[in-house]
Amino acid sequence: MLKRELVTEAAGQLQDYYKQDIAQALDIILEEITQSLTEGRRVEIRGFGSFSVRKRKPRNTKNPKTGKMMNIPERKTLHFTMSKSLKEVLIEG
Repeated sequence: MLKRELVTEAAGQLQDYYKQDIAQALDIILEEITQSLTEGRRVEIRGFGSFSVRKRKPRNTKNPKTGKMMNIPERKTLHFTMSKSLKEVLIEG
């Protein structure tokens, strides 16, 4: 689902609001989630899941094309854990 599809779906259910206002609210929510994650905080949306930032250790690996050893530095990744209720819906559906 694309962001514009999400806005259109929400506008269909919230007929008293303009699409522009819904899109702005969604932008604000996404900015706040992004800001929290960049600060290292965990974001939990009840009934959906939680987002957190994890660090991956630096490692050495071999380039399969050239055979040379490469150093991959430490990096941050986004981790998502779905809620129990979302998991149940996905399993049933």
